[in-house]
Amino acid sequence: MSDVLARLQAHQTVGQAPREELEWLMAHGALEHYEPGQMIAKKGEPVDALYILLSGHVAHHMEQGGHWRKVLDWRAGDVAGQLPYSRMVTAPGNSIVEEPSVAFRLGREHLAELPVACPHLTGVFVHGMVDRARAFKTNDLQVEKMASLGKLAAGLAHELNNPASAATRSARLITAAVDELDRAARALGAVGLDAKEQALVDRVRTRCSDTPTRVLTPLELADREDALARWLEQHDVDEAFATPLAETDATIELLDELAAGLGGERLGATLRWLAAGCTLRGLSRDIERAASRVHALVSAVKGFTYMDHARAPEPVDIGKGLADTLALLAAKARGKAVSLTNEVQPDLPRARGVGGELNQVWANLVDNALDAVPQGGRVVVSARAEGPQVVVRVTDNGPGIPADLKGRIFDPFFTTKPVGQGTGLGLDIVRRLLDQNDATIDVDSAPGRTEFRVALPT
Repeated sequence: MSDVLARLQAHQTVGQAPREELEWLMAHGALEHYEPGQMIAKKGEPVDALYILLSGHVAHHMEQGGHWRKVLDWRAGDVAGQLPYSRMVTAPGNSIVEEPSVAFRLGREHLAELPVACPHLTGVFVHGMVDRARAFKTNDLQVEKMASLGKLAAGLAHELNNPASAATRSARLITAAVDELDRAARALGAVGLDAKEQALVDRVRTRCSDTPTRVLTPLELADREDALARWLEQHDVDEAFATPLAETDATIELLDELAAGLGGERLGATLRWLAAGCTLRGLSRDIERAASRVHALVSAVKGFTYMDHARAPEPVDIGKGLADTLALLAAKARGKAVSLTNEVQPDLPRARGVGGELNQVWANLVDNALDAVPQGGRVVVSARAEGPQVVVRVTDNGPGIPADLKGRIFDPFFTTKPVGQGTGLGLDIVRRLLDQNDATIDVDSAPGRTEFRVALPT
């Protein structure tokens, strides 16, 4: 017994307790030896004891997102298992011995006596419980951040791939377009336009070179190409010129004026030169749009993460945060043909909070809504001032949350998604982050309409 007492007195966590309290432990518990691979707690089964680890190593593993991960390590000097006042009834994961270990085991049946018999030790154990809860909370947040990052990275990769591919495709075509413009310019020079004809060509070229006054729908563009192709055919000019000319503001009336001032070979050479210039400028515009889209996406990522801001409360532009979040989730919405709209009140007052944390809240809520709605569904995100608060609503037309599950959706590890498709931490993390930002969250749900409502202080 004296050897056990000496080992308890040398223990980092319990060693400073009064001798009589350690002796009480010795009278009610026992020294136990464990071998590698032995499981001292199994997920879902009752936690039956408090363990004071004297030597060795025990690892705690939890199932998160369909995968088992080690989340805590207990070594000599640590305390594990059931602690006084803990609401834990069953083990949240598996505690597995990693190397030969020795622990002092106090059965659960004696924990009720501990606060009276050992007040000092009880205080020590409660502090340990708080530290353990903090460690679990930090780990949960990290797991959910990684899960959110994975979803956003997939969407961002898709979003970046489209403009990058467009820019690459246009860049490849530019060389051929420059060669064609060079050949067309030499052919135009060979027909010998006089000053009056050159002035007419320059005026038409200006109309063709200007940025189009409006973007045509695919149907409007197809109709315009057909009309130009018919005109070109009537004037014995290559119909292929219709495609580049259709994307400009050149009208049939303008081409009639050009045809009236030029004849035969000169009209064909002029239209070839105009079409070649339109093609080159169109490719250049495509590359510029693609680069601008990439820049906008990178800016959205930077805004979403608040990577250049300290992690401290500050005035936050909620409208920009929602826009950045929706930009990163747009690919997922398009993949399900979901209508994703953002309705932000003009001149919305700023809220106070940590921008990066609030954006993670929006990402989780919108991502859940996109998962909930059917193909071709609808998700509406809105933000407006209501008294001293900024209120953000995420509404979807999915099947709704069953009444018997509504009270559990904010519980950690609760999920209705198939194994491997959800961590069950999303809404728990949302609630925690909003608590840290002095904000609240409510949910109303019925078949065909679910609304999450977040209220933040201005």
